[in-house]
Amino acid sequence: MPQPSVDPSVQHDADQLEASLGHVEAHLGALGDALKLQDAVATEAAASNLHRALGHAMECFARAARRGAVPPALRRRLAVTGGQVAAQREAVARATSALDRAIDILIPDMAAARQGPMYSAQGLSMRANSGGLAQA
Repeated sequence: MPQPSVDPSVQHDADQLEASLGHVEAHLGALGDALKLQDAVATEAAASNLHRALGHAMECFARAARRGAVPPALRRRLAVTGGQVAAQREAVARATSALDRAIDILIPDMAAARQGPMYSAQGLSMRANSGGLAQA
């Protein structure tokens, strides 16, 4: 039974989508490895590379979608990869939050500086002396 011929432009789109999604997956893996190793320089580089790869992949998918040339398997794979990106983003947010808490404990003066004078004990007295709502 002969296989139906595939439009060369559709095949080209599928190949481009496959390649761009492969790059995203590779950079996502590199980011995960850098995070596990707690390597700040590698994490920054991997995040930057992932950001660029995601941008390129989204352009490729948008272009192919306008022509109706996104195969269902690649749509599913893109959805899975999007979930992995979201999970990495959440992991980075948790790590950042934990780091902030550790810094606040180790260097309390930095916590006050980050919050600004309105949230520190000094800010409370400043508001009270300036006729603000808070009273010391």
